[in-house]
Amino acid sequence: MTNNQILVDEKPADIGQFTVGRLLPIRKKRQVGPFTFIDHMGPTTLGNGIYMDVDQHPHTGLSTLTYLFEGEIAHKDSTGADQLITPGDVGFMTSGKAVTHTERTPKHLRTESEFTMHGYQVWVAIPKELEDMEPNFQFIPKEDVPTWEEGDTKYTLVAGEGYGRKSPLKVYSPLFMLKIESPEEKTIKINGELEGEIAIVVVTGSVYENDTEIKAGQMLISKTEDHCDIHVTKNTQLLLFGGKPLGQEHYLIWNFVSSDREKLKRQKQDWIDKKFPKVPGDDTYIPFPEMRLK
Repeated sequence: MTNNQILVDEKPADIGQFTVGRLLPIRKKRQVGPFTFIDHMGPTTLGNGIYMDVDQHPHTGLSTLTYLFEGEIAHKDSTGADQLITPGDVGFMTSGKAVTHTERTPKHLRTESEFTMHGYQVWVAIPKELEDMEPNFQFIPKEDVPTWEEGDTKYTLVAGEGYGRKSPLKVYSPLFMLKIESPEEKTIKINGELEGEIAIVVVTGSVYENDTEIKAGQMLISKTEDHCDIHVTKNTQLLLFGGKPLGQEHYLIWNFVSSDREKLKRQKQDWIDKKFPKVPGDDTYIPFPEMRLK
């Protein structure tokens, strides 16, 4: 590992219903390309009265991306979107100037005794000139997400561009989110296939960077030009996040992202004053927590 690389361990964060492993942001690095937030959900067992129930809460200045390995999430938001997200699907909500949404265990799973919840939720900051755009929600079913194989290694392009391919998901800056699954020990080429900063997240198995082992639950951050290839062990599953930096610093307070600190303060007050749009038919409300601007 070089001086230009950062090794990150998941840190537990309580989101109300269960604990997630938070990988980004960290003190040394607020963003990787435009990615500003990476949470690893699970794997955890739900059921028997314990479910995912994230009440109505706001976002601004970012897109939220939901990608599941196991379990299901019922997504509803103030644009009118009402979508069940299942493993392999891509849910992508762009908040722009203001959006509100809920995330819940769907009704049909509440009759099951137990089920596993496992996936990632990611925030992508949007460029300064688009921060006040109208909100929208996109859904790409797993059948339409680009996948291919090279030998026994499977690639899934969740978002953006890489390896000469492009996801149908509309994004707002050059980025990539890629899943790689390798049943055997091998070396995987990166140089020339992806551009910008890169975060290599180990879901299962491990990666070797020179003499350093990066294990499940860890993330290595660097630049793509620093990686000609990565060496993986048997039964390794990776998520690669990254892209080109946005070019201006972005700030974060709770669920809001902006290049303007004063805008974040106004958005905080708007949520407290209940000026945000509402999820149709939902009267729940998560109050603004006590926290500082980052």
